[in-house]
Amino acid sequence: MLNSENKLLTPSMEDYLEMLKRISNETDYIRVNQLAIRLNVNPSSASKVIQKIKKLGLVDYEKYGIITLTDDGNYLGDFLLRRHNIIDDFLKNIGIEEKRLKETEMLEHDISVKTLENIYLLNKFLEHNPQIKKEYELFKFENSKKIDFSCHMDNK
Repeated sequence: MLNSENKLLTPSMEDYLEMLKRISNETDYIRVNQLAIRLNVNPSSASKVIQKIKKLGLVDYEKYGIITLTDDGNYLGDFLLRRHNIIDDFLKNIGIEEKRLKETEMLEHDISVKTLENIYLLNKFLEHNPQIKKEYELFKFENSKKIDFSCHMDNK
């Protein structure tokens, strides 16, 4: 469902499903207004996307009612939330602090499962080998001033 060639979910729909999973981990029920606030969108926009996600069988929802993840929605939401956290951890591991959420959002929608698996393994490797992470941080500190890609890019 999430392979980059045959996506059924748009990046926006993935964000909604990820947030639904995040909220469902925190509370017993989800309402459109609550979702809209967390995603910083209008409730009417949230309602439209929820209707599309409902057509895919990932949520149960009636207008003005509670949103509930189906078993498939729960499973996919788990994956999306885990994917987000893996990428966020990776960016933390390489020292990205500024705009990390934006960077995570940009990467997560186009990453292959194989790449995600390898990033996960690298995160675990660094977690189990903190001395190697420290060596990387020292290497980065000593060498980062020598690198300037800004003249080749528009500093996105």
